[in-house]
Formats: sequence, structure tokens, C-alpha cells
Amino acid sequence: LTADPPGAPMIERPARPPLPFLFRLGNLGIRVALALMRVRIHVEGAQHVSDEPGVIVASNHLSIVDPPLVCVVVARLVGRRTRYMAKAEALDAPFLGLVLRAYGGFGVRRGRPDREAYRMARAVLDAGEWLGVAPEGTRSRSATLGEPKAGVTLLALRSGARILPVGLAGTERTWPVGARLPRFGTTVTVRFGPLYRPSQTPADGGPTDRREALEASNEEL
Repeated sequence: LTADPPGAPMIERPARPPLPFLFRLGNLGIRVALALMRVRIHVEGAQHVSDEPGVIVASNHLSIVDPPLVCVVVARLVGRRTRYMAKAEALDAPFLGLVLRAYGGFGVRRGRPDREAYRMARAVLDAGEWLGVAPEGTRSRSATLGEPKAGVTLLALRSGARILPVGLAGTERTWPVGARLPRFGTTVTVRFGPLYRPSQTPADGGPTDRREALEASNEEL
């Protein structure tokens, strides 16, 4: 270990925010529901989930149950809330919108730049909270990983936040896309990868260099 030189500026990191009551209540409800539905959860790579401020949780997206499931697992491992970016219209749904707001979720308009959503995402990370995103931008209909969007990489590069990759398997059987109700007796695997930072985009490169570097960084997701 090396000590900071005399007079070095102190780096203040936000303390871990307390878990809101509605978030804790929601997690309890989800755990009860999973138990009643006999859904088995296998967690792999828990050692990669480090308790540090301002992390982007990037997972594939197979089912409507993915975000709350990740929230429950992360909270159990490190006691942190993961605030998800969701499509703006989901916040207007009678039940789903209520759940998203209770979990600290906020909307993003798909298909066009949304500066307000970007500012909100930066505010979440700057406050030391964890931000949940689906790099694909939508649920996969084929249970395979789609092409990630560039927004997550840009957010990580500009905020300096590390990315925690999460791979979900089995949630597409727990609550298939288009199904009105979930299914009983399924098994879900939540696999965490090591925290990492995307490759840096050259600051002095031209548009082509920056685009190629961003695409290379995006492939790391």
C-alpha cells in the first residue's frame, strides 16, 4: 500500500444510500412470489459483485421479470438498489409503472436521443447508486443476445463508471414474452462477470477513429 502525498486532494465517494422502504417491501414481495411459484434461482460469479458506488449493471433482457430479479439478487449480495432505465411507456402502465417507480426506475424514449434520460442516468451514478440497463434496448424474442446499443458504452466512458455484466438464463421460461401469467417450477440462472471499464475512445482521433473505438468498446459488453 502507498500513502497519498502530503496535500493530495481527498476523493469523496458517496456513502451507500439506505434502501428505501418501498424497495425493500417490493423485494420481499418478489421473494415470496418466487417461492410460491417454486422458481429456483442459481447465482454464479457472486464474487464479482463488489460493493462500490456508481456501477452500471448491464444484463441481457429475456423477460419482464429480469429487472426485479436482478434488483433482488444485487440487494441480497451487497445491499444496494439498482435503478433501471425503462421504456417511457412502461411507466404509464397501471401496475408495472407503479412497480418501476417504487424501484426508482425512470423512462427513456426509444429510437431517438433522450437527453433528460441521459442526465438522469448520470445523476444516479454520480450519487453513488447503481444503474440497471439492457444494452440491447428491448427484450429478446429468440432468447439470444442481440446487438448492443452504443448508449451504455458512451455512458460508462463519460461517467467513469465500471460495468457489471450479468447474464440471465431461464427467465424467458418463467414469464415468456406475450404470456399473461408467469409459469411455475422453472429454474433461473443469474451469472455475474468481472467488473470492467470499456476501452477508452481516442481523444485526438478523427470521427472514424472515435467510431471504430466506440464499436470495439461496445463489443466488450
